[in-house]
Amino acid sequence: MPKSKRNRPVTLSKTKKKGREHKEGIVETIRKAVENYNSIYVFSFENMRNLKFKEFREKLKSNSRFFLGSNKVMQVALGRTDADEVRTGIHKVSEFLHGDAGICFTNLPKEEVERLFAEFQEHDFARTGTNATEKVELNEGPLDQFSHEMEPFLRKQGMPVRLNKGVIELVADFVVCEEGKPLSPEASRILVG
Repeated sequence: MPKSKRNRPVTLSKTKKKGREHKEGIVETIRKAVENYNSIYVFSFENMRNLKFKEFREKLKSNSRFFLGSNKVMQVALGRTDADEVRTGIHKVSEFLHGDAGICFTNLPKEEVERLFAEFQEHDFARTGTNATEKVELNEGPLDQFSHEMEPFLRKQGMPVRLNKGVIELVADFVVCEEGKPLSPEASRILVG
């Protein structure tokens, strides 16, 4: 049977692959950073927000350089074995590059870097799927923390609410989340609100 002309994949995006040149550029900048900075640190992260990381990077911009991206590309830049390493002993750093990890090149002393990383911990709203750290329960009665415009939104999230003289009122006790259980999309939206 002849091949159908209608059954053709159509790409909806017009993005171009970064390709080998881009990766080689990253390798070169990492190798230059090895020469320009005294220390190298591998850091791991969890649930990183780009805006928060930009703020942290701005603090250290004058004497540090950060690299995030493909672990394999960073490993190639540093060297995976002692035969292809850029500087003696630096191939051992590439062993720590796995999962959500990045590299920080800096001229700061070790104590200062450890202090800065220990201090930097930003709290963000809970997201869907993360485990709740505590039980949140709302008692029956008026909910003064919400404005009257939020009533339709809260009702859509499954809360038993009504509007009484411009004040949102909870008709019955409502458990938003249980400790240790994953957050539902509705619960995370209520916690943000």
